[in-house]
Amino acid sequence: MQLGLVGLGRMGGNMRERLRAAGHEVVGFDHNAQLSDVATIAGLAEKLESPRAVWVMVPAGVTDATIDELAEVLGEGDIIIDGGNSRFSDDAPRAERLNELGIGYVDVGVSGGVWGRQNGYGLMVGGAQEHVDRLMPIFNALKPEGEFGFVHAGPVGAGHYSKMVHNGIEYGLMHAYAEGYELMAASELVTNVPGVIKSWREGTVVRSWLLDLLDRALDEDPELADLSGYTEDTGEGRWTVDEAVRLAVPLNVITASLFARFTSRQDDSPAMKAVAALRQQFGGHAVHKR
Repeated sequence: MQLGLVGLGRMGGNMRERLRAAGHEVVGFDHNAQLSDVATIAGLAEKLESPRAVWVMVPAGVTDATIDELAEVLGEGDIIIDGGNSRFSDDAPRAERLNELGIGYVDVGVSGGVWGRQNGYGLMVGGAQEHVDRLMPIFNALKPEGEFGFVHAGPVGAGHYSKMVHNGIEYGLMHAYAEGYELMAASELVTNVPGVIKSWREGTVVRSWLLDLLDRALDEDPELADLSGYTEDTGEGRWTVDEAVRLAVPLNVITASLFARFTSRQDDSPAMKAVAALRQQFGGHAVHKR
């Protein structure tokens, strides 16, 4: 099958190679000319035979502009797939806008990171059944072998919604592993923390790919001495918590893990200064002066 692919960074570039290895023809465009197969988005559209399918794999901030540019060079019967980390609420307006031009729209939550080329990508898809059916050769090539790793989650927006929840869960899982690591590192009894993490990789109920990656990180740097604790978030955790508030669903773990990331960015927490001041005021407790 032919596919246009816009955005050939760490994810998009590896997806192109996995698809080509499966026998698909991929025409890629990137603003980095060294990565691109064509000079312009218009040139990409010209290379594809109708009805065309173009997968957009760009940062969320430029997704709408990229889709609008594609809409000018695509036409009736074509499909645009957004595989980036867009907010799910952006999908329905895009689909309506494109539908007026006769262009289909499918949203895909993609998980797999830099390992996806080798292991396959988890795909959570939202869109009309007819559009999903047409794109199944592409989805089958990208997903891992076997029965898992793909779902048609629902109509437009369902793919990105599912990926948002996936990433919220990821926040909670990562933080649980991180807290366990810190507790063992502080213990007087455990003298081989990396070894304990490694032992959990088989035969335990906490084994997972994230645990495997923590083990890999500790192999490279047993005390994580080369890293700062400052941790960014890319939006999906916040959106998950927003939805929890809207639907009155108690997301205790995910919310706490998101706030922990905010805490990581404070060199000297104003809130904890206030706590220290209050303890001194009501109990005469000692405080540390700068």
